[in-house]
Amino acid sequence: MSGFSLLDLVLFVPLIGAAIIAFVPNHAFSLIRTTALCATAASFLLSIGLVMGFDANEVGFQLGTSKSWIPEWGVTYKTGLDGISLWMVMLTTFLMPLGVLASWSISSRVKPYFIFFLALETALLGVFCALDMFLFYVFWEASLVPMYFIIGMWGYGRRVYAAMKFFLFTLVGSLVMLAGILYLYFTADQPTFDYEALLGTPLALDVQRLLFLAFFASFAVKVPLVPLHTWLPDAHTEAPTAGSVILAAVLLKLGAYGFIRFGIALFPDAARELAPLLMALAVIGIIYGALIAIVQKDLKRLVAYSSVAHLGFVMLGLFVGSVQGMSGGILQMVNHGLSTGALFLLVGALYDRRHTRQIADFGGLAKSAPVMAGIFLVVALSSLGLPALNGFVGEFLVLLGTYNEYRYWVLPAAFGIVLAAIYLLWAYQRVFHGEPTGENR
Repeated sequence: MSGFSLLDLVLFVPLIGAAIIAFVPNHAFSLIRTTALCATAASFLLSIGLVMGFDANEVGFQLGTSKSWIPEWGVTYKTGLDGISLWMVMLTTFLMPLGVLASWSISSRVKPYFIFFLALETALLGVFCALDMFLFYVFWEASLVPMYFIIGMWGYGRRVYAAMKFFLFTLVGSLVMLAGILYLYFTADQPTFDYEALLGTPLALDVQRLLFLAFFASFAVKVPLVPLHTWLPDAHTEAPTAGSVILAAVLLKLGAYGFIRFGIALFPDAARELAPLLMALAVIGIIYGALIAIVQKDLKRLVAYSSVAHLGFVMLGLFVGSVQGMSGGILQMVNHGLSTGALFLLVGALYDRRHTRQIADFGGLAKSAPVMAGIFLVVALSSLGLPALNGFVGEFLVLLGTYNEYRYWVLPAAFGIVLAAIYLLWAYQRVFHGEPTGENR
């Protein structure tokens, strides 16, 4: 891994697009939007080349770059992909152009909005590609700033409160993780931030526990795991549509990805010992998120709480300790990104049409918008894991892996799927069927 690679282009094309937009006149809205769309689309098309060049039979990281960056500190610009990070990169580059299209109607401070949006894409991709702990932390923190402004400046209602809550929760967790990263750096045989070198660093179980908990503080907030989830409903509800899509589909995956890449890989003994606690929190999240979603009156908030439940399935799969569970958890990360991202796009379209998210203000929309009703139904069914749709395989593998290792968690987790059917189909019925209300009459 030397020189500059295709992965670097995928990573920095959005940032180049943001730099170009910075020189575009403020009033040239069409040019700004088109530039943002071209930059995100180019990153997606280039990422297809990553898939074509990726060798699934090769062990280790591929298609990356390794360049000395700050040699005095042992910091390198080192990137690479394995099968897990490739999935996350493809998910990100696929959804970002859709986010630009969903933002097309934004007419206030258009230029800074798309600069932040493109910078966010580079930061997200950097988290998934970084193989240097310092570089990873830079990208991790960099993803916080654009999303803070996207929520706080272009959101709805209590947007400043939601943005600040998101910022503080994430920042505090990140600072604890930074302490863990620095400990790893100073205890290595030769001080280094190189991830692959740190993989071979022997650590006593007590040290592993402390370091796992340090990383847990950051990753659990991002997932989010109950009870560290309270920032999520507010952030989702007040964010603009594209912000909600990327927040649910990609940003939450940073936490799950962090557990896979760092929590489990760097501290395997501690992860194994603490797995029962993580699984308990995951199952609590599945049930709690579903129960709270059922009683929501705001459609967007309902989808937000559904993410708490779905990410509970992801975490259950990751820590159950079986190949099926891990595979299902990773697949569910992608499937949740697609299904929930689509749900937020649909909720945004409904809001643009009716200027309300209150479920009681809808009703009978299937008569005037039959295509949207059909799409919403298919997406809802995929989200609850109906066989033959994308959500089924991941959830099935998680349940299968759980049954093989910890079968007493299967029943409550499966009950979460039943609850998902209740809140999603009930919401669909109230929005698209029943007696028309307001403008639907």
